[in-house]
Amino acid sequence: MEMIQLAKEAKKASIILASTATERKNLALKLIADYLMNHIDEIVKENEEDIRRSMEENLPEPLVKRLKFDRKKILDTVEGIKSLISLPDPVGKKLLATELDEGLTLYRVSCPIGVIGVIFESRPDALVQISTLCLKSGNAVLLKGGREAIRTNRILTELIQKATLEADIPQGWISLLESRDDVNQMLKLDKYIDLIIPRGSNEFVRYIMENSRIPVLGHADGICHCYVDSDADIKMAVDIVNDAKTQYVAVCNATETLLVHSAIASRFLPELKRKLDESNVELRGCERTQRIIEVKPASEEDWRTEYLDYILSVKIVDSIDEAIEHINTYGSGHTDAIITDNRGHAEKFMDLVDSGNVFWNCSTRFSDGFRYGFGAEVGISTSKIHARGPVGLDGLTIYKYKLIGKGHIVADYAEHRRTFKHRPLPLD
Repeated sequence: MEMIQLAKEAKKASIILASTATERKNLALKLIADYLMNHIDEIVKENEEDIRRSMEENLPEPLVKRLKFDRKKILDTVEGIKSLISLPDPVGKKLLATELDEGLTLYRVSCPIGVIGVIFESRPDALVQISTLCLKSGNAVLLKGGREAIRTNRILTELIQKATLEADIPQGWISLLESRDDVNQMLKLDKYIDLIIPRGSNEFVRYIMENSRIPVLGHADGICHCYVDSDADIKMAVDIVNDAKTQYVAVCNATETLLVHSAIASRFLPELKRKLDESNVELRGCERTQRIIEVKPASEEDWRTEYLDYILSVKIVDSIDEAIEHINTYGSGHTDAIITDNRGHAEKFMDLVDSGNVFWNCSTRFSDGFRYGFGAEVGISTSKIHARGPVGLDGLTIYKYKLIGKGHIVADYAEHRRTFKHRPLPLD
């Protein structure tokens, strides 16, 4: 089917989906979970074929790791859907209520965005997370995954379409795009598509922004930092940095650069290196780091690099201000953490680091919609528009104003026969 027809169908479906009852949406989500469980062997088979082909084509190892969608990941994904079912419906919530005058009441009410185009990386679980979040929030979705996951994405989309059709969700609410030409066409369809969410490199996100009139919710590189302050507990710092780097390296919230205060560096870095050696992490350090532990030299480019691999760049700094300046210069506005026992330092760091997620004494890997209780995420926004950080259900809604009167006319106010009261009302 042509791209424009898919977009038209999605727009039509989105109007119906916007007013679909919570119970029906939750039924559809339950059926999606059931379909995934009932076809787990077929999904794994298609995914293994994608992996085999990708390895033959020399796909980088971090992308192969992201591509894997085995039985365990499917079970985790199904648990995520069940968690999503239990969350409140984000649509129809009263956000503001004001009595403008007697009998004239204004409400601000949450509503779906409409049709969302999502371009994402090789992770097939992202397809399920994105589509189910869109369904719960009442949005239609056009999905473009990586070519390396084409067979897995196809079977997942087919199963989701069948499950939701069984729940009487309007046909056309979800479609899978497969070619670059589809993406280029999608960028021109601002009449039908309300938001684009690209997940990829900074260059890719910029390309989308520069080639479309559709609003873009940007999620680009994840150049995340841990800063070990002069007042850090060394054991805690080792454990947090190790988790932030090695728990799962091929994700956007893994730490890529470590900053260490000079007052603690000689005690902390040898301990950290012993721990990271267990996972064969390659360290690249500044000149001062090289004088303390054996590391490869770090270049200017290392501070700007998202490795998605067992590589960590290390820089020694002389103050928290220098750490903050480094992060705001080289970071991607994703997630950055400070490890310290000094509350004043922590509060300063969290106030001044210009990122969507700022942490104190915990791993950057916590930056995740599921871990935040959002029921997974469509991505992590580094933009400064209506949604920032992990974009879950609330991030996929906007709002409209509803005004209810009893024959009120503006002339009465313009000609001073009546006056506005603007009295706040309770939201319940």
